[in-house]
Amino acid sequence: MELHDRLEEVFRQVFDNDALMLRDQMRAADIEGWDSVTHINLMFGIEQAFGVRFKGNELADMNNIGELKEFLAGKLTGEGAPMRKALP
Repeated sequence: MELHDRLEEVFRQVFDNDALMLRDQMRAADIEGWDSVTHINLMFGIEQAFGVRFKGNELADMNNIGELKEFLAGKLTGEGAPMRKALP
């Protein structure tokens, strides 16, 4: 299964929405129900599904789904992904 498909499945489970389709440009504000509780659940779901660990606010600092996918791809290949600072 591709990274995008695996990530989309995690989002669908966490947000209890089988119709949720991720796009690289999507932000937290674009996904109905994304609040502090679902953010924590999403973080743990991604960590479990991909065998990675987020440090501090790494997930919150990502600007969109595309950055999250870059981060995960880097972690999975062992290269790591440079973090960009969230825009104000």
